[in-house]
Amino acid sequence: MQRLFPTRSVGEGMFLDSLFTLRIMNILVTPPNGTEKMTTTNLAVVILAAGKGTRMKSALPKVLHPVAGRPMAAWPVQLALDLGCRPAALVVGHGAEAAERALGGGELLFVRQPEQLGTGHALLCAETSLASFVGTVLLLCGDVPLLRRQTLERLLACHGERRAAVTVLTAEMDDPTGYGRIVRDGDQVVGIVEEKDATAAQKSICEINTGIYAFEAPFVFEALRRVGRDNAQGEYYLTDVVAVARTAGRTVAALPAAEAEETMGINDRLQLAEANAIMRRRTNEELMRGGVTLLDPAATYIEPGVEIGADTLVHPGVHLRGRTRLGRDCVVEPGVIVTDCEIGDRVHLKAGSVLAESRLGNDCTIGPMAHLRPGTVLAGHNKLGNFVETKKASLGERSQASHLTYLGDTEIGKNVNIGCGTITCNYDGVKKHVTIIEDDVFVGSDTQFVAPVRIGRGSLIAAGSTITKNVPPDSLALARTPQVIKEGWRKKKRDP
Repeated sequence: MQRLFPTRSVGEGMFLDSLFTLRIMNILVTPPNGTEKMTTTNLAVVILAAGKGTRMKSALPKVLHPVAGRPMAAWPVQLALDLGCRPAALVVGHGAEAAERALGGGELLFVRQPEQLGTGHALLCAETSLASFVGTVLLLCGDVPLLRRQTLERLLACHGERRAAVTVLTAEMDDPTGYGRIVRDGDQVVGIVEEKDATAAQKSICEINTGIYAFEAPFVFEALRRVGRDNAQGEYYLTDVVAVARTAGRTVAALPAAEAEETMGINDRLQLAEANAIMRRRTNEELMRGGVTLLDPAATYIEPGVEIGADTLVHPGVHLRGRTRLGRDCVVEPGVIVTDCEIGDRVHLKAGSVLAESRLGNDCTIGPMAHLRPGTVLAGHNKLGNFVETKKASLGERSQASHLTYLGDTEIGKNVNIGCGTITCNYDGVKKHVTIIEDDVFVGSDTQFVAPVRIGRGSLIAAGSTITKNVPPDSLALARTPQVIKEGWRKKKRDP
């Protein structure tokens, strides 16, 4: 499984992670005496990711199921780090080792929750990681990947402006059945009532608790210990912190999310598919607003972070993944899959082609059904046609292989024509070897280059040759078994 960040455990020194741009934001929080506003950069995060996720019916921990190409928990992790949350703690339980391998490292701390005693208990488990921290603690959920940065910025701004001890992110739901309701008295939150405990009037409330909060620390940890878990479930309830805060005369605020879909938690495969569709829609809409034509956005699969130039046309069934960058005026036909590639302008990727970790210059034509494996570099104005496969192959400008060819561990110069059925025999069973073909070489069909071998500039390789030795410049290389004809031989065999 891909590692997003190098591993780091609780107690190690803090260091900057180059994967993220640190944007420490100033927020307003309540000073110790609660009498006036002050500005601080003290912002921490605790992300809850300890649940088993039984409804996923999977051996993979729920928070590691992919959303838009990343484990779903990676989205709130990156969001929190981008906001400048330090420290940042991920609470893990079920599948903890897998979560640490997949998500681990940088400034992300891991906290184990050995027993599942509620969300309040999960937050208490992170208290040691936030030792001596004074400021605002964001509480996020590892199974809520759709939150936008601006929503959390609004939440933090509300928390600071209201000088709140607790601020809960809420959502308006047409059907709030099953969710905890937000009970208000004007701007003040009176309480959060679970459906099983709600009155008929409270059940009619459409504003629900999303489980995402901003808390003041150390107040929240003191409140959780005061709440305890003397209840039917034997769990620490985060919602009880609201009552403690009100009893202490502290402000409890609530902010509705602009879009309820941002706060959607993922509990099963249906919701996983829905989250992927929402993320895909967001990405595609942004690209189309930037001048990219998607013929059928609902059937086009482009991961966040992929860059595409204006006036590029993308057909349905295309998958563009990872760190891919695609230039202007390109055409990407159905069924193309591109992963971590840099592609220039006016490139035509024909149907069914697969490209990974490759670099293509301007005005290249690929496919149909070509396979560019990692390490392929095309200088520009190149053609790799149907059923051409490359691996660690570099081609100079205007070199081409039109069909049915394998080029592996190969350096090819400019203006080289590779005939149909050509193979670079690069592997001897132990080591890989390089084939070098210099500028202006013409390679006839059905040629095998047994590497290591070098073909000099301007040479011609006759069709059907097996080349095992270097060829000097401007030479003809012909390596065929002499043709033998025995007239009448077939007739004698057929009519003895």
